Amino acid sequence: MTNARKSLLVAAKSARGGAMRILDMTTFVALARHRHFGRAAKELHTTQPAISIRLAAMEQEFGCQLIQRSGRSFSLTAAGETVLETFSAILSSYDALKHDLADGETHTNRVVRIGAIDSISSTWMTPFVERLHETFPTLKIELTVEGTKNLVEGMNKGEFDVIFALDPAIGNTFRSFTSCILQMTWAGSPRIIDPDHKYSVDDLARMPIITFPKDTPPYRMVAPYFQDEQILAGKLTSSNSLYSIINLLIDGFGVGAIPSVTILRELQMGLLHPIQVTKRFPPMPIIGTYQATTDIDLIRRVVEQSRMSAALFCASVDPNMAWVD
Repeated sequence: MTNARKSLLVAAKSARGGAMRILDMTTFVALARHRHFGRAAKELHTTQPAISIRLAAMEQEFGCQLIQRSGRSFSLTAAGETVLETFSAILSSYDALKHDLADGETHTNRVVRIGAIDSISSTWMTPFVERLHETFPTLKIELTVEGTKNLVEGMNKGEFDVIFALDPAIGNTFRSFTSCILQMTWAGSPRIIDPDHKYSVDDLARMPIITFPKDTPPYRMVAPYFQDEQILAGKLTSSNSLYSIINLLIDGFGVGAIPSVTILRELQMGLLHPIQVTKRFPPMPIIGTYQATTDIDLIRRVVEQSRMSAALFCASVDPNMAWVD
């Protein structure tokens, strides 16, 4: 055991005159992660009053307010941020100690909950999961494929450990990074487009457009491309499924801007053709967000594996289609 780990464990034992419990620290970290008393109580299988009592005892012991509440607003005070950082380090060291004492059975029966949009599930998610199984043979992985909005909401509710989406989850206990960047391509069936013609924005605006639903991050990228959102109103077909959009494009229901790497097979088979355009569509960053309060070492290693998997995938395709920042 390192001296640093010993010091942290001694600090955990001596805090509050020897009365500070792992349960107290776990409670505070869960409360900071969820930013909601009810959800924290549900995770810890207790009641909201019990959470409130533990928090009040900690604030009394430290002699300062740790959490600022006003109506539905919830945030950590400066002191709360310091306590969260310290408690997270102590709990991480405590988890590491338990693993050390388990004769190498590291991460046994641990579950990592990963969420991803379908642009990632259809590209480098499979090798990523395979690499995790190779690195942590006993690790259990729960993979959910959802839209960005649901993934971010789930992250805020404590339903995921790591997500890969178009928007980050924002919170005191979250860390975000750019996982990779995907180039978007206008594409359509050879039945309705001329591969040799260069299409202007006005040309595209006169065609049926297939995209994701309004108020979703992908739509936020499409609408400004045309400058006037009203242009899309009468000729828009929307779907919340990448696979459905690809099938609609193949069937000739319209054209759409889509990550190039997600339609490589369709392009190679001639089912879809890239559209030459006078105005290039902007690339789409994929943002990874992870919770940095519990099992810190494990989660960071999972994030490192995701970075490696994304980089290897990008290196295997045309560098104009996908790259890492």
